[in-house]
Amino acid sequence: MTQLDNVTRPKSQRSKRFLDGRAPKVAENVKNAMIMKGGNTSETITHALKDLYALKKPNAVLYKKKNITRPFEDSTSLEFFSKKTDCSLFVFGSHNKKRPNNLIFGRLFDFHVLDMMELGIEKYSGLMDFKNSKIPEGTKPMLVFAGDAFDTDNELRRLKSLFIDFFRGQAVPAVRLAGLEHILHITALEDKIYLRSYRSLLKKSGCRTPRIELEEIGPAFDFVVRRTHLASEDLYKTAHRQPKALKPTKKKNISHDAFGTKFGRLHMQKQDLTKLQTRKMKGLRKRRGPPPAQGEETQAKASKTESPDPNPT
Repeated sequence: MTQLDNVTRPKSQRSKRFLDGRAPKVAENVKNAMIMKGGNTSETITHALKDLYALKKPNAVLYKKKNITRPFEDSTSLEFFSKKTDCSLFVFGSHNKKRPNNLIFGRLFDFHVLDMMELGIEKYSGLMDFKNSKIPEGTKPMLVFAGDAFDTDNELRRLKSLFIDFFRGQAVPAVRLAGLEHILHITALEDKIYLRSYRSLLKKSGCRTPRIELEEIGPAFDFVVRRTHLASEDLYKTAHRQPKALKPTKKKNISHDAFGTKFGRLHMQKQDLTKLQTRKMKGLRKRRGPPPAQGEETQAKASKTESPDPNPT
């Protein structure tokens, strides 16, 4: 590939397909995440990064080597690796005396850091601590957020959006009931974030609807929010801007209620009710006229008998 006037031009069909895969699209690809560790890490951070990689697979890249960088001070290395691996999400783990067991969740827009949230691990239970069967790789989870702080606090509102981007997976038009087996429950309570992972079990209930039980499968995190780096409102709106092709076109005389029911309005011309076809009934038949009186009836009969024969022999 050659670069002329800041435009990369492919030399072969293979490089052209590679660039077309990274080009902007109306329906974007699944967001990939890069998971890396800093220069100093602990055993807790190492296992936590592996568990997050297991939840995010196959849309994740795990770096096993240490990366000596500080994202809040210099994010150029993160932007370089993001452009190299085409990842818009990242998790950076580090450990030091001032900030022990530290995880940084972040996302990028146009290969530049958009926002970052630094979370400290206070309590952790890994996947290996739960001796039960796990979910298959690539299972789309159901996300449940509990706590009013996710709607009132600005930082936790951004953290909620970041978790949705990180764990949502691929967008699908429909799912089957048996595929709803992974649940991620995230709770905000007393300045702490609790993340729990469950597996839903469909049990017999004696009727058509199965009975659902939850089984904790790990990992389990108790987070505390530390440093944050949030994008400005203008940049945040620019990153969430949608192309016109994805915006629904407004149709005339069609509306929807709160439950999604579709309503339509029809415009008709003024009808002539005299020509309206109704149901034919005996009681609605037209009569020839009023019945004649008794005297008139006898006169009519007498006139018929007295009338001469029109064809005499």
